[in-house]
Amino acid sequence: MAVDYLSDEQVRRYGAFVADPTPEELEQFFFLDEQGLVEARKKRRKHNRLGWSVQWGTVRMLGTFLEDPIEVPWAVVDYVAEQLGIDDPSCIKRYAERSETQYEHTGEIRKLLKFREFAEAEEEIVRFVASRVATTRDSRRELFDRAVLHLIEKRVQLPGFTTLARLVRDVQLSTLEEINAAVVAPTPVHTRRELIGTLEVPEGKRVSTLEWMRTPVVQLTGKGMVAALDRTSCVLGLGTGAVDLSAVAPVKLAELASYGLHAKTTTATPNGGRRWSIGMRR
Repeated sequence: MAVDYLSDEQVRRYGAFVADPTPEELEQFFFLDEQGLVEARKKRRKHNRLGWSVQWGTVRMLGTFLEDPIEVPWAVVDYVAEQLGIDDPSCIKRYAERSETQYEHTGEIRKLLKFREFAEAEEEIVRFVASRVATTRDSRRELFDRAVLHLIEKRVQLPGFTTLARLVRDVQLSTLEEINAAVVAPTPVHTRRELIGTLEVPEGKRVSTLEWMRTPVVQLTGKGMVAALDRTSCVLGLGTGAVDLSAVAPVKLAELASYGLHAKTTTATPNGGRRWSIGMRR
């Protein structure tokens, strides 16, 4: 499934309160500015003023509206009620009685805060995730969290978490394919063949040429020095240093180099399952 890579914690906290907001978060998201106060005070009943204001802060903090708008930490209700001069914050319970009012308020708040629907900003978030994949070592989980923060920062209402999880997965995979193609394209055909040949175990040897090249020499002797020079000569003889990889970010080349040093040879062979790929960390 598209969400298999997410942790239980990520799923649990997506678009939800998992703890009381800190004093700093209350100040940042639930402090009613002049415009917010004006709009809230237009509501005739106390519970509607309070409910509207809680929803106003909720979407600013979580990037979405709650299905039940009063399922917020009581610290939020108290903080907002104090600003509105409401002595009995428990009156917010009446706000849950009329779903039509709640729906009307979400529309007002979305318009007031200039929140966009996800569909309107989908191409933007695709570009954001793709740029992170191409220039960082973010794992898929990290990409998901950064996408959430980006959406909230840009005032885009969060979609269902499966929708965002699928987008992050698909963009990561397609971007990695593009990067891999950018590595392969400038590599001469004969160099590719030689590289593939290093995956094979030469006759009379116990390990592949690749495994031999990347095994460090630990003997500080004349023989050890010769062995190290043999490895160096073999690596340089492949001619990979002459390949122009300027189209690929250095961090991704470093990631590929790390993969080459530590991956099992069988995972890189044509018949060994998944071929090598940059950035497949979860």
